[in-house]
Amino acid sequence: MSLVAFCAVASITLLLCVMTGPDRDDLQEFYTGYGVLTPFRNGMAIAGDYISAATALGTCGLVAFFGYDGMLLALSTALSMMLLMLLLAEPLRNTGRFTMGDVLARRTASRAVRITTCVVTVVSLIPMMLVQLAGAGQLMSFILGFDSEALETGMVIGLGVLMISYAAIGGMKGTAFIQLLKIFALLGSGVMVCGVLLARYDGNPGALFDAAAARSGIGDAFLSTGVEFAGHPFPRLDMLSIHLSILLGAAVLPHITMRMFTAEDARQVRRSMSWAVSSVTLFSLIVVVVGFGAVALVGRGPIAAADPQGNTTFLLGSRAALGADESYLAALLFTTVTTAVFLTLLSSVAGMILACANSIAHDVFAGRGRPGARREVTVARTAALAVGVAAIVLATLVQHRNLQPLVTLSISLGASAIAPALVYSLFWRRYTRRGVLWTLIGGSAAVLLLTPFTNLVSGYPNSALPEHHFNWFPFTTTGLVTIPLGFALGWLGTVTSGRRAVREQERRYAELEPRILAGVDSR
Repeated sequence: MSLVAFCAVASITLLLCVMTGPDRDDLQEFYTGYGVLTPFRNGMAIAGDYISAATALGTCGLVAFFGYDGMLLALSTALSMMLLMLLLAEPLRNTGRFTMGDVLARRTASRAVRITTCVVTVVSLIPMMLVQLAGAGQLMSFILGFDSEALETGMVIGLGVLMISYAAIGGMKGTAFIQLLKIFALLGSGVMVCGVLLARYDGNPGALFDAAAARSGIGDAFLSTGVEFAGHPFPRLDMLSIHLSILLGAAVLPHITMRMFTAEDARQVRRSMSWAVSSVTLFSLIVVVVGFGAVALVGRGPIAAADPQGNTTFLLGSRAALGADESYLAALLFTTVTTAVFLTLLSSVAGMILACANSIAHDVFAGRGRPGARREVTVARTAALAVGVAAIVLATLVQHRNLQPLVTLSISLGASAIAPALVYSLFWRRYTRRGVLWTLIGGSAAVLLLTPFTNLVSGYPNSALPEHHFNWFPFTTTGLVTIPLGFALGWLGTVTSGRRAVREQERRYAELEPRILAGVDSR
């Protein structure tokens, strides 16, 4: 039943991309879809891009493994989207055209800034793509019930080809409709599972949480903070670091911010973000309920035995709640859940590939001159193919490893390099070209250098390399050091740029301030 549903979904979504994709080589149509989506649809597409497979499945696993600590991580993802809505969404839309490079180069008109932004875009999204693609084979094996490594690799390649097709054929509008279909299926099936789970405990969340604590193996500690970082040298600072990284980094990754440019005006981007925040918050609550429900019905030990990374928690909890082995109706409902997960896997990477391809074509290729709309769109599609193929090859090489450090790496890059650059560029009138480059290069370099030596990579049983001990940086994420460093490097690069450069930026910001803050003549 699941296989039939998956084949139908793959066919329908590919047809949808062909029908809604750009019918001519027009930059505005390929990059933004002409802004034809209503605020509701655009908001759902933003939420669909934000709720990746790593967010949906990995966070549910964290809730099942760490209880209260996992719940706080799930809620931090919703807060990150809320911070984007309140602080950055409108200024991004007012200053950007197609890519994040447009925003950061608006005041400096620097090709070096555009190229650096493109490099940071690719480096921050490739790790997340690998997690989605590599996990796809394992999840599909779990759903369909086979354990052949060759078939898992085949699933990775097949899903990767579909994702490349979505990005190259559909453009911004085509991928938006895929995200719409995905978010409706995911929220609908999630609400259904939550309703069944709560009904088992007479609608009392407290009873559900108590039952989860009883089967967690650690008792009441499951419902209090400290489980995730137990045994770490600085548990409270470690928790602060990971929450700060999620809060500042999760929602500013390029495949999320590019959706701001599809709104026609500031009013539409506000309404779109309202729908996006509501959807992400609802899904965060769904993840919490399903995660606790999975522990209550299945047990923390069996979940870990099925998948040490916890990616199958959502499916295990749903199957236990629905009783998929007991009746045809229950099996049909569970197929709905697996189809929603399949859609999540399909759509997650498509937006990331599109963001990388757009940046390569617009920030690097088009930055050399005026190549023409048709040629730039062709380059974007070729770049989508190249980035997608590279991601598929790398994913097949790492598919059987613990890839949680890669998720943290992407989020840390967003928090330490992208977030400081955007905040300074949009709100600090003195920010110079040197400040932008120092922020992007310095923040990214610090994250890349420190991440291999964190607790998430080695030193603990749940690390990627538990048998090794080179975790001399005593935290799970780098955020506690690299986030302040990113902001400090932006400030230092600016103050050392010279008075003439600073005065020039103050003059340019004064000209752009109405556009940045109020959207005056933004298009």
